[in-house]
Amino acid sequence: MSQGAARLPGCLAGTGAERADSTTTRGSARVPGPVNADTQDLRARLDLLQESLAIRQSTTHFAHTGVSTIAALLIGGASAKLFHDSLRTPHLAYGAAVLSLALLVYGLRNYWKGRAALADELKRFEALLELRSRLSLDNPAALLPR
Repeated sequence: MSQGAARLPGCLAGTGAERADSTTTRGSARVPGPVNADTQDLRARLDLLQESLAIRQSTTHFAHTGVSTIAALLIGGASAKLFHDSLRTPHLAYGAAVLSLALLVYGLRNYWKGRAALADELKRFEALLELRSRLSLDNPAALLPR
């Protein structure tokens, strides 16, 4: 029995399954390492993690936070100016103050959603880095020809 078959449980010598040191092609990239059920499962998990991290929800939430906070400050300043300059009851200033407060609450809500999304994304990114190290994808020596 060859050395490759000894590393893969359940493989029989001579079946061609003992080629544990082969490289596989995925798209146009060569992926080094043994090709067995565990490795294929790890690569499938790696693909899922990469797809889920391709869309970052935290940046969208933080962008909404920034825009709504700036708009709230501008409208709040205009409202304060209307209150200050008015001789009579400034009905428009009350509406602007309510709008400013609503935008500020919206910004805070998105900030907390963004922080929660960022924490989840960082956990998934750590799992992605761990999978890449287990698959030896970041090892430049594994990419050299033998």
